[in-house]
Formats: sequence, C-alpha cells, structure tokens
Amino acid sequence: MDRYLTVAEVTDSARRLVSRFPGTGRLRRIGTSRAGRPILMLSVGHGPHHVLVVARPHPDEPVGGTTAIALAERVASTLAQRVAHGHHPSTATDPSAATGPSTATDPSLVTWDIVLCLDPDGAALSQGIEEATASSCHTLADYYRAAYRPVAAEQPEWAPIESRQLPESQALFDVIDELRPVLQCSLHNVDAGGTWVQLTHDLPRFAAPFRKSAAELAIPVQYGTFDALYWENPGPGVYVLPPPESAARLAAGSENIGLSTWCAPARYGGVTAIIEVPLWATDLADDPSPRPDAGAVLRDLAGLVRDGGRQVTAVLDKARPFLPPARDNAPRRVLEWMADGLYDLVADSWEPLARQAADGPPGLTTAQVCALDVVARRQPLRAAGLLLRLLEAADDPAAPGLHRDLDDLFTTWCADFEKTLRLRRVPVRRQVAHQTRTILAAAESALTTLR
Repeated sequence: MDRYLTVAEVTDSARRLVSRFPGTGRLRRIGTSRAGRPILMLSVGHGPHHVLVVARPHPDEPVGGTTAIALAERVASTLAQRVAHGHHPSTATDPSAATGPSTATDPSLVTWDIVLCLDPDGAALSQGIEEATASSCHTLADYYRAAYRPVAAEQPEWAPIESRQLPESQALFDVIDELRPVLQCSLHNVDAGGTWVQLTHDLPRFAAPFRKSAAELAIPVQYGTFDALYWENPGPGVYVLPPPESAARLAAGSENIGLSTWCAPARYGGVTAIIEVPLWATDLADDPSPRPDAGAVLRDLAGLVRDGGRQVTAVLDKARPFLPPARDNAPRRVLEWMADGLYDLVADSWEPLARQAADGPPGLTTAQVCALDVVARRQPLRAAGLLLRLLEAADDPAAPGLHRDLDDLFTTWCADFEKTLRLRRVPVRRQVAHQTRTILAAAESALTTLR
C-alpha cells in the first residue's frame, strides 16, 4: 500500500496488533487533547530500557503514523518469533538488520513505546491529506490544499518554547518522566528536499547505517538544512544540537529549544532523534558543491518569500470581513500569525548568510541554498492553501473571485516549485522503510552506549 494511514486507521491497526500478539503489545491512553480527543500509546515488549517514538507531532507531516505501525509490526513479529522458536534474545537476528544480532528488538532489554498521534486536533484539520497524497501522480498543489500546520504556540513539541503548556505537551512530558527513555524518536516529514536527522546528543556509529538506508532507497541526504545550517555535523545529514549558550542557530526561537519536549529525555541521560524524510525529493539536497553567487541567490529568495507573503496577505485583507474570527478558527489564526511579520522574519534571518556569501569563502553549498529555497517557497504556499480552504467555505459574494485570483497564484507557485527544484515523489513505502530503519539504527546506537 503506497499511501499514508489516517489517524483512525493507525488506531485500528494498533488495536488489531494488540489482539494478534497478546502479552506483547499494550494500548493505553496517555492524555487528552484540547478538543477532548484521546492521545494513545502502543507499547511492545517488556525490557527495562524504553525507546519512545512520537508520531504526527505536526499534522501536515503524515508519514509518522504509518511508520509507527510498520515499526510496531516488525518488533512484535520479531518478538513473537523469538518466543515461538525459543531463540535466546542476545543471539537472534532482527530481520530489519543487514547482519548480526539486534539489541533493539531484544525483549529482555527493550520496551518500545509508540505515541500514535501527538496532535490529534491538528490531524483532524489536516483530514484529507492522506487521500490528497494517495496517488502516484499527486502534486504539491494537492498536498498544500489539504495540509494544516498550527501556529508555533499550538504545536505540542514547540509550545513550551512559546511559554504555552498544552495538554498534548504535558502528556508527552509525563510519559518521558515515567519511562525515562534512553531514546526518543520524533517522526517528521519535510515537504521537499532530502532526509536528515537532528540529535540532541551525538550517537556513535549511527551516521553510517542512516546514510546506507537512504542510498538503498534512493532518497537524497540533506547536506545542510534550514534548522541546523551550522550545527555539528558528524556525518552527512546528521546534525547535533549546539549547547544552549551557542550562537550557531538559525531557526527563529531555537535559542529556547531546551524547553521543548525534544530535550526532556536528557534529564535522564536520554537522546532525542528528530527524523525527517521528504515527500518529494530533489537531488540538489545531496549536492555539497559550492553554489556560485550564493549571496545574490539568497537575496532573491528573501524577495520571493516576502513577495509571496504580501500577495497572500493582500487577499486576506480583502477577505477578513467575512472570514471566521481567529479566536474560533485555527486556520485563520495561522494566517494572521504569518501575516504578522513571519515572512519578514524568515527573510531577515538570511541577511547574515547573504553577507557572508558575498564576502567570499567559505560560501554556501548548493544543498544549503536548496534548503533555504524550499523554505522560501513553502511559506506563502502554506498560507495560500489555508486561505483557499476558508474562501471555498465562505458564504460571501466576494469569495469566489478572491478564490479564483489566489488559486491562479497558488497553482503557478506550485508548478514553479516543482520545476525549479526538479522534484520527484518519494513513494510512501520508501519513506516508511527509511524512517523505520533509522529508528532502529538510532536505538541500536543508544542502547550500545549503555553496555
């Protein structure tokens, strides 16, 4: 099956797994969302060391739920086979590993705890994203028309940085305090680019299996990413979070990242891996060659995000009188948040990079510029997709005309995005396979440090 599972399908699959593997899998509610939806966690195994996996922290990144079930099936099947055949846990070989024994699926050592969807309210507002991306010929336009991404203060992993404590965030903090995981894996998609992993602490011998998996599945590795442009880089596509006092950060707000759920396992000596896989890939992401005229390109990209933001905001200005109020409507809150300086904030953050590139070597690589190009194009598209949905639902005579004008811009931007970066769709099964392999490789590395 080459499509993402919905939240309901993930939940049903988890229940079936518990029934098929009695005693191996357990499903429990660990919290309740702001709108009263359950936050469920599937646990597999009975070992003293816990590996925590968090799916759908961002509702517009659908791969995590599908990976969660694939991972749980793999671990439960392996454990069941070991019990059935009487294999000693320390010598059996896991089918996901190329060679040798697997510590990660040793039932006497590890319990896998998998949060099936951290943001069920956001996922409900992204309903349709699975169908919109189900076909092999689906496009960026299909994706952005269905995707919903909350404001930063309503993202469970990020909200504590914004001094907001959501019940979803608290549920995850509570589980971390209860389980004290040696590893937390946060499962993410990037809309376009390559695959990469951000670590809160380096994991020995992790970079090689990560790179090998990406190569085998024909997924480019992201050499340089917007979030971690100057972080420690122990291997291609692997980035280690700088210490709190470091200035080597680019993403706005990341100076307080220690307050996020990502850093909570460090209280107990644990590590977090944020695992990104692309919906669409570009080979530019895997190109470490110097980018000529990077300074001029960055200035063009800053103009791109500003101009796109202004055009979406101009339509929003005309539609405000008949749109639902922001306090009652999450997509409207996102639009107002983005209109209130976000486009300029993103563009302004690149000014030091443009000056540095203009001053001469060391300059930016093709891959680094590609990562910034993706950001510049995605910001107006996210806003335009949400505004198109609101205009389509609006009961006002001005709405159809505004929708038509914005849809023309939106369609042009999507086509230009696909053409300029030469995007190709990454089959869902490959995204899931790579994310699963990466989780297991990270677990092997984290558990090895305990020996």
